[in-house]
Amino acid sequence: MSSEVIRIGQSKQRIGPFEQLRLAREIISTEAAALEQLANHIPPGFVDAVEAIEHCQGNLIVIGMGKAGLIGQKLVATFASTGTPSHFLHPAEAVHGDLGRVQPNDVVMLLSYSGETEEITRLLSFLTKLQVTRIAITSNASSTLATQSEIVLSLGTLNEAGTLGLAPSTSTTAMLALGDAIALTVSRQRQFTSLDFARFHPAGSLGKKLALVADCMRPLQQCRVAHQDNSIREVFTQSQLPGRRTGAVMLVDDQQQLTGLFTDSDLARLLEQNKEQCFDTPISAFMTQSPICLHATQRLSEAVDILATKRISELPVINEQRQPVGMIDITDTVALLPATDEDNQSTLPFHTDKA
Repeated sequence: MSSEVIRIGQSKQRIGPFEQLRLAREIISTEAAALEQLANHIPPGFVDAVEAIEHCQGNLIVIGMGKAGLIGQKLVATFASTGTPSHFLHPAEAVHGDLGRVQPNDVVMLLSYSGETEEITRLLSFLTKLQVTRIAITSNASSTLATQSEIVLSLGTLNEAGTLGLAPSTSTTAMLALGDAIALTVSRQRQFTSLDFARFHPAGSLGKKLALVADCMRPLQQCRVAHQDNSIREVFTQSQLPGRRTGAVMLVDDQQQLTGLFTDSDLARLLEQNKEQCFDTPISAFMTQSPICLHATQRLSEAVDILATKRISELPVINEQRQPVGMIDITDTVALLPATDEDNQSTLPFHTDKA
């Protein structure tokens, strides 16, 4: 017996780089062909599935076992982030108490390529008693899962990729694509907007770009504000704030309306030109009058675009009375700025200047 093991072991051969690349192309092509076939033959129950989820008064519960379960978890994340409250329920845990998560006004989506996965099929009678709408994604329209579900999305027979053709690959790819199609179609039907998307993605650069200026600006108490009639010396000696300071002072009139902006670069320019005698003259003589401003209800992406295209570093945020309420500083958004040729030359794509 040991000699047999040795013989089998000796028959195994590694493949070279060329064959590895050929196999990779073959695997991807197999999955791509399945997706193209699916795109050209959307299961007839697709519209019914979209309608059931769109009008669901509870949650979408996705159930799957093994690799299909992992696809189900990804679909739950997609549904949740695009406006459909959803949760993943592991079928093995379901029969040990987690079935209590399912309520009559929920919709349940079950993933099983064969339609005969034991952990899935044993739940069907319980789900029937709960009177929940059941959506089956399977290959076999006559399987146990399909026959006990109101809506069936049949993938048809698929050839798994790879030399052995055994590991779930093409089938799970098709499940993922079909699930994404349902999720994004439901999102469109619900008129889910980019603002809605931002509410569910507050972290990271994507969420930040979709956020409002009000959510990301430095509040007024963290900004330097001074009267336009004050001298430059008075402004810079009286506007000290703890912590990081913005690179500009917002200047206001007697009505507290914004009239101008004086930046650290403006101060540096006076020093470079040996104009220290100007420090005791009103700062209004050297400020940028009527600077570019934002309203708190604008998108942060608009602020980023202005900072990049105008090559400025600070944007005052004002209210309807043109009174300052905060400021967007480039140091808070630098990660969101678009890449430029100057970036490739290790040069910052911005500077503080008059606009």
